[in-house]
Amino acid sequence: MPKLKFYNSAQILKLTSLRSGETKAGEKFSFVSSLDELKNCSAQFVLFGIPEDIGVRANYGKPGTSNAWSSFLAAFVNIQQNRFFDFENLILLGEINCSEEMQRASNLDFSDPNYAVKMGELVEKIDEVVAETVKTIISAGKIPIIIGGGHNNAFGNLKGASEAFSTTVNVINIDAHTDLRQLEHRHSGNGFSYAREKAFLKKYAVFGLHENYTPQYIFDKMNALDDLKFTLLDDFLLSEKTSAFQETINFVNSEKFGLEIDCDAISGFPSSAVSPSGLLFEEVRGFIKMASKEENCAYLHICEAVATDFFPTGKAIGFMVTDFLK
Repeated sequence: MPKLKFYNSAQILKLTSLRSGETKAGEKFSFVSSLDELKNCSAQFVLFGIPEDIGVRANYGKPGTSNAWSSFLAAFVNIQQNRFFDFENLILLGEINCSEEMQRASNLDFSDPNYAVKMGELVEKIDEVVAETVKTIISAGKIPIIIGGGHNNAFGNLKGASEAFSTTVNVINIDAHTDLRQLEHRHSGNGFSYAREKAFLKKYAVFGLHENYTPQYIFDKMNALDDLKFTLLDDFLLSEKTSAFQETINFVNSEKFGLEIDCDAISGFPSSAVSPSGLLFEEVRGFIKMASKEENCAYLHICEAVATDFFPTGKAIGFMVTDFLK
């Protein structure tokens, strides 16, 4: 079973480039050594990572999302502390230790007829720890910020949020895909399907959906149900994006909702399913700022990113996180 690995100041300062006359984010974070300590901290936000790509591989996708957290962390700790945000309002919790599950996944034989099912079982183990971590953070009156990993972790986020609030929750998913695939083994493509099946998710709105990569049965499902809403990327040729996203917010904001950002939705962003067509990075940053202003916005999850040598993935995620924090 994966466990939560807590960080401390000494570990983070080793990643922080200290300079005279400057103060970096890594010098200002708050830390805890157990989840029980959260309720005694004044900081509003709690940040943790999920370095895994098991759910992506279980969905027959390209591996690599396991490296996004370390890339993000190295960039994030070196953001300047200035008048625009006080990083003392952020607890850097740590990461879900997925090393054992990652090793077990690597040892599985892709030719095994039960390969996908076995991968799904590993995903379920991570689900449990993610859900409990999110539940505890929200129950302590704080807002989780989760950096994946694959989009399979949306299920744990929603389970944890739903149990913390003792009710179903809504979600906005900025994504090229719905992740409403069939209820087979657990993977990155059915986190929202399982969240609906288990009654953790109520209203679901996906924004920036790609026509070319959505099965017809999912369109049929979403068209038939009032609590499902989608906005196609292709429709932006006919409508203004900001007003379209505000309509998406209005669909969910009467109740607690999560904000899910799948980096597949961003044009050219290195991810498990990188696409030449999508939302612009600056547009997504603007949408994050819009959603974060809503009183009922309960968490932020950024996932499916892959760190590469040709794109500053960690720095890009850092911009999205600070947009949410500010």
